[in-house]
Amino acid sequence: MKKNIVKVNNVTFGAGAPFVLIAGPCVIEDRRSTVKIAGELVKLTKRLGIPYVFKASYDKANRTSIDSFRGPGLEEGLDILSEVKERFGVPVLSDVHDVREMDLAEKVLDIIQIPAFLCRQTSLVVRAAQSGRVVNVKKGQFLAPWDVKSIIKKVEAAGCKKLLLTERGVSFGYNNLVTDFTGFQIMADMGYPVVYDVTHSVQQPGGLGHKTGGRSEFIPLLSRCGVAAGVDAVFMETHTDPKKSPSDGANMLPLSQLEPLLTTMIKIDKIVKGRK
Repeated sequence: MKKNIVKVNNVTFGAGAPFVLIAGPCVIEDRRSTVKIAGELVKLTKRLGIPYVFKASYDKANRTSIDSFRGPGLEEGLDILSEVKERFGVPVLSDVHDVREMDLAEKVLDIIQIPAFLCRQTSLVVRAAQSGRVVNVKKGQFLAPWDVKSIIKKVEAAGCKKLLLTERGVSFGYNNLVTDFTGFQIMADMGYPVVYDVTHSVQQPGGLGHKTGGRSEFIPLLSRCGVAAGVDAVFMETHTDPKKSPSDGANMLPLSQLEPLLTTMIKIDKIVKGRK
């Protein structure tokens, strides 16, 4: 099957290109911290020569508790993402949960992300595909890799070929996720770039009762494994102090630990993809 290359500005996904880093905090907490984290990530990825996309959610609609922090909401969140985009010149990505958000979201976002729990919502997937933006569909943790074929057909039926497919772990018993690394190859053979969402793959959904837990100590291991499997991009949530994050702190990597991990991942990526 012909492999589709997906480009966002000067960032290329697929066709043996270096892995792209999609990274940022889980949720937009406020303007100052979001811009600060974005600036640190831009400096780091430029220094290491890694193609980069900034990620942060303006609304975390899928939360364990009614009391969970969700973010600033659509309009304020998009305004903050717009500032990141203009100040640093990097593509931006965020989750879109409802077709009613799309008119505003598509004006700012370079990549529209369909959350895992919503990957089978036909109206949402089709509307995202009609936006003209790159669409990143996170494969639901309840789906097998081959089930992605139906999602691809929906996107292509809307005339879109700018599609990324993201693995974020598969439900394995209660409050646990595992990664099936054969799934990367299965999805890649469908013709679109594959992203590995490593930090959500170490989640323990609802594992703390009132909120989601996680095993962040396995992020470096799984990141290296994903790059060794030849993925086109790595999705990683990071924070200056994950313990203080109001969302997914248990499965985020501290920003201070990112550089040595990325340096190792670059070396593995070059070996696997045959680059010097």
